[in-house]
Amino acid sequence: MEPSIREPLVRKMSFSYQTFPERAVQRLDKEYLRSLHNKRLYLAVFVAVLGNFSFGFALVYPSPVIPALEAHPSPALRLDQYTASWFGSVFTLGAAAGGLSAMLLNDRLGRKLSIMFSALPSAVGYALMAGAQGIGMLLLGRVLTGYAGGVTSASIPVYISEISHPGVRGMLGACPQIMAVLGSLVLYALGKYLSWRWLAVAGEVPVLAMIILLCFMPNSPRFLLSQGKDEEALGSLCWLRGRDTGYAREYEQIKDSVRKQSRQVSCAEIKDPFIYKPILIAVGMRFLQQLSGVTCVLVYLQSIFKKTSVILKPEYDAALVGLVRLFSVAIAAVSMDKAGRKILLFVSAAVMLVSNLTLGLYIHFVPASQNGTIANKTLVNSANLPAEPANSITLIPLLATMFFIMGYAMGWGPITWLLMSEILPLKARGVASGLCVVVSWLTAFTLTRFFLPVAEAFGLEVPFLFFAVICAANILFTGCCVPETKGRSLEQIEAFFRTGRRSFMR
Repeated sequence: MEPSIREPLVRKMSFSYQTFPERAVQRLDKEYLRSLHNKRLYLAVFVAVLGNFSFGFALVYPSPVIPALEAHPSPALRLDQYTASWFGSVFTLGAAAGGLSAMLLNDRLGRKLSIMFSALPSAVGYALMAGAQGIGMLLLGRVLTGYAGGVTSASIPVYISEISHPGVRGMLGACPQIMAVLGSLVLYALGKYLSWRWLAVAGEVPVLAMIILLCFMPNSPRFLLSQGKDEEALGSLCWLRGRDTGYAREYEQIKDSVRKQSRQVSCAEIKDPFIYKPILIAVGMRFLQQLSGVTCVLVYLQSIFKKTSVILKPEYDAALVGLVRLFSVAIAAVSMDKAGRKILLFVSAAVMLVSNLTLGLYIHFVPASQNGTIANKTLVNSANLPAEPANSITLIPLLATMFFIMGYAMGWGPITWLLMSEILPLKARGVASGLCVVVSWLTAFTLTRFFLPVAEAFGLEVPFLFFAVICAANILFTGCCVPETKGRSLEQIEAFFRTGRRSFMR
């Protein structure tokens, strides 16, 4: 250890670590947060979330590509309705597999190396799609990019949470969602000018930039301490916080927390409320997040608008949705550390509830002659119908959809990922974060797979009324199960679940 790092540590060891802070300690914590230098922390977060940018890019890659391949002159690459549906949905299966493998990678390789590892399947997947000579190569490319997205979905939020301090953890925790939305917007913009092969080539750029820049970023101090690499952990924290700050006290807090959880979680320990309660909360939030219907709305947006006779040029549909998502996630990023997590979750779920209920009731009660839909036509067929002249009532489904996406993006979108990384105990964080990703993407695949059959068999209003019920359940779940983590260190959050004492969160 360098003397310049050892000296401040020795000088500041007199601060004893207290999970339950006294007033003097709280004052020291606030002074410490004000003294920190965040430039390097922001740089590390930016480099990591390049993986989310690539994830957002890959997720919506089929949007401009499927129409091009449906009209492709080569039979080997031409998509029909069956292969096009698989081309769009197989990504989620790859993401589920990536989340499953992240359960091992996060604890074996560490958070940073797991993110770097994801670059390999992502780069290979884009290369396969860029040089595809048949549908098989396209599907394999989608699976590999989905796998990479699943790994980054489980690893990046944990990495950001573990290198951040409570003063900015909420804001930085929203960065993965912001970058994913930006990745989607860039894909839509490039789709107007590049062919589908060159779009895949463009997807390689953020992947290569991420893996090169991550080589110069530190690993998580908590992970390094869990591996017995104390000096590396101290150096990592010094780099992130600034050499002339009082980071030694934070180091001792982290070290004490890691020491209490030095072993991997065992099957017997799963019965401990300290372990299973935060895992159930995190998994439940990921499950309810997908059940609220966001993936279905995004995937079938144009078909839904056609079915409800919303006149909007197809080339502007996705861009408008992306801009609304970006604006809303930015609001969440700014307000998360001020308003708190729970209030944003309540507002988000309430907005989604009203939006889904409005859209479901509109479809059910507004006669087909007024909303322009044609009876006995399926949702798929209606996507190809010419738009009819609209009156002012057709603004209702448009506004309802926009508000739904806005509500999701300002709460249940980014905050579920942030809370997952905040509340999971250190010894189970790698495995449990992977489990959350698996549950999330399997739920998304199931919903997108059965959305069209249910809409065709029972009516389009049925899925939206179901989503409204789920959003009501989200409100109850937030009030009964989700703790407020604003301004709390990860050690304080762990102490709350260990003891059940609310005073640890004050």
